[in-house]
Amino acid sequence: MSPSCPPTGCDGCSCPPRNGGGVADIEDSSMPELRSKKWFNNPHNPGMTALYIERYLNFGLTQPEITGKSRPVIGIAQTGSDMSPCNRHHVELAKRVRDGIIASGGTPLEFPCHPIQETGKRPTACLDRNLSYLALVEVLYGYPLDGVVLLSGCDKTTPALLMGAATVNIPAIVMNVGPMLNGYVQDEKMGSGTVVWEMRKRLAAGKINYEQFLDAVAASAPSVGHCNTMGTASTMNAMAEALGMALPGSSSIPAVYRERGQCAYMTGRQIVELVRKDVKPSDILTREAFLNAIATCTAIGGSTNAPIHLNAVAKHIGVKLDNDDWEKYGHSLPLLVNVQPAGEWLCEEYHRAGGLPAVIAELLEHKTLPFPDAKTVNLKSIGENCEGKHTWDRRVIFPYDKPMMKEAGFLNLKGTLFDSAIMKTSVISPDFRAQYLENPNDPMAFEGAVAVFEGPEDYHDRIDSSEHIKAGTILVMRGAGPKGYPGAAEVVNMLPPASLVKQGIELPCVGDGRQSGTSGTPSILNASPEAATEGSMLGYLRDGDKVRIDLLKRRADVLLSPEEIAERKKTWPKFPVPESQTPWQEIFRNDVSELSEGMVMKSAVKFQRIAQTRGVPRDNH
Repeated sequence: MSPSCPPTGCDGCSCPPRNGGGVADIEDSSMPELRSKKWFNNPHNPGMTALYIERYLNFGLTQPEITGKSRPVIGIAQTGSDMSPCNRHHVELAKRVRDGIIASGGTPLEFPCHPIQETGKRPTACLDRNLSYLALVEVLYGYPLDGVVLLSGCDKTTPALLMGAATVNIPAIVMNVGPMLNGYVQDEKMGSGTVVWEMRKRLAAGKINYEQFLDAVAASAPSVGHCNTMGTASTMNAMAEALGMALPGSSSIPAVYRERGQCAYMTGRQIVELVRKDVKPSDILTREAFLNAIATCTAIGGSTNAPIHLNAVAKHIGVKLDNDDWEKYGHSLPLLVNVQPAGEWLCEEYHRAGGLPAVIAELLEHKTLPFPDAKTVNLKSIGENCEGKHTWDRRVIFPYDKPMMKEAGFLNLKGTLFDSAIMKTSVISPDFRAQYLENPNDPMAFEGAVAVFEGPEDYHDRIDSSEHIKAGTILVMRGAGPKGYPGAAEVVNMLPPASLVKQGIELPCVGDGRQSGTSGTPSILNASPEAATEGSMLGYLRDGDKVRIDLLKRRADVLLSPEEIAERKKTWPKFPVPESQTPWQEIFRNDVSELSEGMVMKSAVKFQRIAQTRGVPRDNH
């Protein structure tokens, strides 16, 4: 259309009118003042308004779609890409999210997030959780968005998204990509991640060869989606649902099921409703919601990475949460979900059995969900969403009074060895229990000499050649924490020497790094302060030192005199760490907190609810 044409077009003219094809804004008196209109509809600064509008029209949007006072602009935080195969199916699912947003009167704007692929990124994907978080904060705060759909999936994407949404505090909702379908080799279930640790044992014992090892691991990934076990991906998406940030029942839907696309559509619709009702993450992410999530994590047999990530989300929303809370509100509860690595089945059966609502229904019935009135994104309480939703399949979701295990939550160990470390009790095997925890003269406790490894390279080089490693030795991995690695890698998955594996002997493991949520070993993990922190006792251990672990007293102590400890700390050199290889590694190391503190960027925590507390950013021209 010529600038000289009237706004509605000339008689007989085929040019589209300037207002966007005659599409009128649908007035909605229930819609609050929209943040996006400070960009797209500000008559007090027509020059800037025109500048903000014009480029968003160049791919086909009409003016009313972005300028309409009742038309919210909804971001879609896209974590799927070829670089992130676990989340790649979101490229398709986002289309249904768009449909839902449009159907409810919103305008979707999809944007890419920094990729975080657990199995692709070196030195560890966890290093990029905080980088993705920082980038998301800049998008949500600096662009004309009224709400956001957070497309989650692989392990670290979910906490990164929740952390960003918490910091900015515009209406937000989580939508998981979903787990893969079951994997099989012949009739044996191959659970992703878990199969690696099991097949490593068989390979070390000589029961399979190298080719069979690779084939078995590949068989565990038969479709799009994230891990089909109760690893960190399934755990963190269950945590998003338990927190109230995802639609009820949505976290467990397998990626390829039709319900996943339907869930995407309903999520798109619901984010518009959240904007209309001005429901923000701070309205949902309360301390009560976090305590509900802790209780739920125990019941599902969740990953040891959950405390790190939820503690981080809590810090960014201003809620007090620490590892003591994880033991206080989680340890005494039972394990109900019979899914690998703690159980037998995979997430496809878990979803068909009722998923998280069926688990929460058990907690509700026995009054052990701490706060059933906690609010969720469908504007109902978690109790309303889940009451009476009991499973039909007791093979997969056990009844509360006949659980897989009683007192199945995390223990928070403390002592002279470290200030805090997590132990997952739900994966303590009968063999481990018999070997280490059933001494009638010293129940639930053990002592042993340590074999200390300076990271995974040292472990792989020496595990089968160190003559002093024997039954009862405690394996210690250090230099694997946030600063030491950097990024706190999942490298504390240590097997005994092959000679002991063949005898069926397990060894206790301790580390200042993390372990895959798909691992079924009861390692003592996330030890804080890490060895790379000045003064940490882990940095002063040496081979042969004796350590005592007492689960009843929640203690982990090095059996050295105070004088010997003081002498080592005074005379030994600072614990060495590898040189930073990238600018981000250097920035990360200089500002990161301990794993017990959520591994957050310490300087970022002071930025709370910035959409409300920091105003709108200044104009760009």
